[in-house]
Amino acid sequence: MTGASGGIGSVIARALAQRGYQLTLLGYHSEEALQNLTEELRSASKNQDSAIRVLPLLGDIADPAFVEEAARRHLEQYGSIDLIVNNAGIAHLGLITDMSVGDWQRLMDVNVNALFYTSKFLVPSMIRAQKGQIVNISSMWGRVGASCEVAYSASKGAVNAFTMALAKELAPSHIQVNALACGMIDTRMNAMLSQEDKTAIIRDIPADRMGTAQDVARALIALLDSGDYLTGQVIGLDGGYI
Repeated sequence: MTGASGGIGSVIARALAQRGYQLTLLGYHSEEALQNLTEELRSASKNQDSAIRVLPLLGDIADPAFVEEAARRHLEQYGSIDLIVNNAGIAHLGLITDMSVGDWQRLMDVNVNALFYTSKFLVPSMIRAQKGQIVNISSMWGRVGASCEVAYSASKGAVNAFTMALAKELAPSHIQVNALACGMIDTRMNAMLSQEDKTAIIRDIPADRMGTAQDVARALIALLDSGDYLTGQVIGLDGGYI
């Protein structure tokens, strides 16, 4: 899983560990957070029927060499891959005319190109096994666009198209590919917004609250239990906003 040490990623990792998944956790921002999560998961699993293994790897998901090495180490340790969770993502708030070329390229590298890298280096193992699941964490803005978030919206629109196309490509191999188009989730990514901005957005959400990382994890687990006939879907998780 990418983006493992963030707010959503760490909660998803805990949910997967509770279901007995052997995990490779890719993080970027904080080696300490990644190690702390790893130790937490290992310790918690000691109380289960069988202890899980956790492989933490710190690096840049936008670097194909890092992703290739991470894939190699995962397959070397576990022998196969059952699930890819593409969770890593960055945002950019501001006018498109004020955005630098470097910021645009970095956002696309992390939000879009990384999905290609994980697929390129891990999907062949799934095809050989004739099974697997891929869940991409997307955004409602990839479906309708957001002012002052043009780059982010464009990247998530690409994630959605990538999801639907890859699902068609991999369905004959019984590999399920879906995306969760998240709405306003209470995470560090939205810390850039003022409380006034958050309050204004919440007023427009029929559920009358921001989503939580736990909401995302529950939706992801439900997808994992849905069977491979549910594929190619971009599922809204936005409290009725869109």
